[in-house]
Amino acid sequence: MESSEKQSIFILWFLWQFYEMPKFLFGVWNNYFSFATNLFSVTLLLKTFFSPWRRNAWAYPKGFDIGGFFSTLISNIFSRFLGAIMRIILIIAGVLLQIFVVLSGFIIFIAWLLMPFIIVFGFLIILFY
Repeated sequence: MESSEKQSIFILWFLWQFYEMPKFLFGVWNNYFSFATNLFSVTLLLKTFFSPWRRNAWAYPKGFDIGGFFSTLISNIFSRFLGAIMRIILIIAGVLLQIFVVLSGFIIFIAWLLMPFIIVFGFLIILFY
């Protein structure tokens, strides 16, 4: 880029509006996307889908205790089932947040690029209406 003393203010504004600021907005959008990805950790939730919720698992009794064995088995199955249900809810919330971040970032990015034209069009409507 040339020295700012040799360029007109219109060229400097044009470069800022359509080059520097969109690059900055894309970086901010990427940061929000990374935050939303790390907040819910959808990949980790999918890897540990059938793990017990909050690691609540009971140890099986020592020796031959058929009642204790089945009681622990049912409790562990219930804990894994609860973990799967909670992970489904968290995965859905994470995907919805990702969709929201992508759509809102896209809308803001397009609105920034169209803002000068919208302002000029608004002035023309005010003048001639």
